[in-house]
Amino acid sequence: MDPRQQIKAAIDRLQALPEEEWEAFAAQMTLKRYAKGVSLTEEGQVENHIYFLNSGATRHYFIRDGKEFTVDFQFAGDFVTAYYSLITREPSTVFISVLEEVEAWVISRNTLQHFYERSRYGERIGRLIAEEQYVKRLRKEMALRSLTAEERYTALMAKDPALVANISVKHLSSYLGVQPESLSRIRKQYRKS
Repeated sequence: MDPRQQIKAAIDRLQALPEEEWEAFAAQMTLKRYAKGVSLTEEGQVENHIYFLNSGATRHYFIRDGKEFTVDFQFAGDFVTAYYSLITREPSTVFISVLEEVEAWVISRNTLQHFYERSRYGERIGRLIAEEQYVKRLRKEMALRSLTAEERYTALMAKDPALVANISVKHLSSYLGVQPESLSRIRKQYRKS
């Protein structure tokens, strides 16, 4: 199977590209593997890449007063970047860390800008990806304010249960905004239902 198939399907879902435009864009991508624990982006670094996860999982987090706060997880089929930094060219306020070994297509910001300028559909795809990121962020904020920790855990499990089961209690409880003891109770209830 062509390893580009997943990213092509993700882009085609937004806007199908003529074959010659797809091939020109795909030729600029690099397929890389990252081991568990590797940082794709560091706080204070200006983001220069977008990653498309073929497999594995990543985590966005920040550190305040020596404590880590997990703000998001990404799984296979997701585009991953410190988007605010990529757009503004300001230093990232988050770390992006590999939770489970990742195979990802790496797209440089320069490649993306070139694609926007040269492709008839490039800017449309970029806008649709930005809109998806905005909607995802808004849904997460609404979930934090309106759903219980149990409901947020169930929604996360629907994305990739095997990988979520391997995420540390520390990271999951930070993401859900609960104490580790509460997460253990939530996991037990989830297994029963």
